[in-house]
Amino acid sequence: MKTKGRRLLQCLTVLIAGVMASTSMGTTTMAGNTDKLESMNAGAATILETDIIAALKEEKVSESTDSVIETVSQNTVQEETDAEDGESDHEQSGLVMAKVNNALNVRAEADENSKKVGLVYADCGGEILERANGWTKLQSGALVGWAKDEYLAFGEEAEQMAAEVGTMMLTIEADALRIRKEPSEDAKVYGIYAQGDEVEVVEELGDWIAIAYEDEIGYVSAEHVSTHFVVDSGETMEVIEAREKEEAERKAKLKENRGAVVVDAPDELLLAALIQCESGNQPYEGQLAVGAVVMNRVKSPAYPNTVSGVIYASGQFTPALNGKVARVLQSGNIFPSCIQAAREAIAGATTVGGATHFRRAGYREGIVIADHVFW
Repeated sequence: MKTKGRRLLQCLTVLIAGVMASTSMGTTTMAGNTDKLESMNAGAATILETDIIAALKEEKVSESTDSVIETVSQNTVQEETDAEDGESDHEQSGLVMAKVNNALNVRAEADENSKKVGLVYADCGGEILERANGWTKLQSGALVGWAKDEYLAFGEEAEQMAAEVGTMMLTIEADALRIRKEPSEDAKVYGIYAQGDEVEVVEELGDWIAIAYEDEIGYVSAEHVSTHFVVDSGETMEVIEAREKEEAERKAKLKENRGAVVVDAPDELLLAALIQCESGNQPYEGQLAVGAVVMNRVKSPAYPNTVSGVIYASGQFTPALNGKVARVLQSGNIFPSCIQAAREAIAGATTVGGATHFRRAGYREGIVIADHVFW
C-alpha cells in the first residue's frame, strides 16, 4: 500500500509540474491564446480530479495534497491576472516624457557606463521602443537610445505632462489656403499658406481654426487641414556638438576686433563715464559691450562721427541727457574697469560684434549679457 501511495504521489508531482508548465506556456502567449490557456487548465484540472484525487482518497493520503492542487490552480489564475495587469498604461500608450529639471542622458545601451548618444531635455517626450531592468529604450525625434526609468514619466503622468507642454499643430492639405482676418469666407485675407506648411493652432472653432500669423490672429478652414499634437524632442550628440561649435564660432566672431578710432583724452573719459552710468554694476564683458556700441555708432554713417557727438545725440543715452554723465566726469570718480573698457572699445575691441543698440534684457531678442540685450 505504501509503495502504491508513493507512486501516486510521484504521478501527482509530475502532473502538477505539467500544469505549471502549461500555465507558464500559456502566460507567455497570453496576448492571443487566453481561451486556449483556459481550456488547457480546465483539462488538467479534470485529469487531476478524476484520476489522481480519487485514487489518493482511496489510499487515504493527507488532504493537504488537495490543498496543493487548489493552491496551484489559484496561483495559475493569479499569474494570468498579473500578466494581464503587466500591460501597463505606458506600454499601451507608448508615450514617455523626461522627468528632469534640465536634461537626461540617453545612452547606446542600458548601462550607465555606455556611450552617451544624446540628451532629452525637460518637457521633451518620445516613444517607448523597449523596456528592460529599470531602463527604457526610446525614440525622441532622431534620437534613439536608453534612459533610466527613474527619470522618466509614463502612462497618465506622461500624458498629463505632454498636455501641459505640448503644442497643437496643423498641416495644410490644400494646394493653397487663405489666411482670413475673421472666421468667414467673406473676410479679408492676410496671406496664403502652401500645401505642407505647418502652423501652431491657437484655438479650434468648429469649421475654422485660429492660428498665429505674423503677430496677428488668422483663421483657416478646418476642412483643408489636419491637426496633430507634438512635444519637443531630444537631440543626438552630433546635433549638440554641431550647435555648440556654431555657437563658439558665433561668439568668436562677435569678439573680432573692428578697428581702432583715434580720439582725444576728453572723449576717452567721456566714454568711460557713460559706461559707468549705463553698466557700472555689470560684468566687464557688459561694460565693454556698451563702449563698443558707442564706437560702432562712431564708425557708422548713420550717426555722428565723434564720441561726444554720439553720446550727446538727442534722445539716445539718458544718463548723458539728464546730467548724470557730467556729474561723474566732474567728480573724477570713474571706475578703473570702465576706463579700461573705454580704451579697449576705442581700440576696436567688442563683445557684441557691430551692435549699435542696447537696452534692459527681456524686451527683445539679441545678444544678452547680464542685464542688457544688445543688437
